[in-house]
Amino acid sequence: MTLVDKILELKKKKNAIILAHYYVNEDIQKIADFVGDSFYLSKIALNTDARIIVFAGVKFMGESAKLLNYDKKVLLVNNEALCPMAEMASINKIKQLRKEYDDLKVVCYINSTLELKKESDVCVTSSNALKIISSLNSKNIYFIPDQNLGRYVKENIKDKNIILNDGYCPIHNRLSIDNLLKLKAKYPKATVLAHPECQKEILVNSDVVGSTAYLIEAVKTIKNDEFIVLTEEGILYELKKRYPNYRFYEPDYRMLCGDMKKNTLVELYDTLLEEKNEVIINSLDRIKALKPLEEMLKYAK
Repeated sequence: MTLVDKILELKKKKNAIILAHYYVNEDIQKIADFVGDSFYLSKIALNTDARIIVFAGVKFMGESAKLLNYDKKVLLVNNEALCPMAEMASINKIKQLRKEYDDLKVVCYINSTLELKKESDVCVTSSNALKIISSLNSKNIYFIPDQNLGRYVKENIKDKNIILNDGYCPIHNRLSIDNLLKLKAKYPKATVLAHPECQKEILVNSDVVGSTAYLIEAVKTIKNDEFIVLTEEGILYELKKRYPNYRFYEPDYRMLCGDMKKNTLVELYDTLLEEKNEVIINSLDRIKALKPLEEMLKYAK
């Protein structure tokens, strides 16, 4: 019996569901019950009947799943898989800005720690940030933790004072305009797809900007078969599966999230077998951190 067979057998025996982000290794994407971006997986987690949710992603994703499914056992494939950007905001700065602006709404990207969610009013993802922030009745918005996504939102929503934080995704932020211009020179006919976590210079020189899921869907609407892909390379598995006759080009350096790649089949099996790496959140923290997630789901309907 192969390792994959063992995982599938265990999953059935334990009434478990495997959720995987687009950025994890493709061998996990192949056997996951659902693969998607943060928003999609949040909705799946909310509606599952499974007893155990096994999350192949990073820590904040497992925390979000637990907040939405407090009565279920949520397991992280790898407890060491973290998101550096998720911690790049100061609670003291949030408290300071609340004193300065009476109507301040703290909008936290779902890529944030439990502690930051507890201090926030509403969560967003890259796929719903524009819609949700446009719907808020506050003039003043503090967007945490990603400055690049925050800047993208600010430039698309002109009637609000969007205050930016200085956090960033190391993988997307590293991409330079020189990297992109070299790619465009090499593949002049290619359509450029970019994630809004990239820097402004990248976004203004791209053809399509959006969440991971949005970029995947956008390909089928574009009359082209060549694409430059500017986000974590795990997206290529889904792109090549859906569009096998298309060509997808990456930057010269690999846009690879080492934390996402910590999720392996061996660890998935061990986690499910031993039911280890359980996400534990106390009830008081849950009450505070759940509110912005519930607000996200309400506004994003």
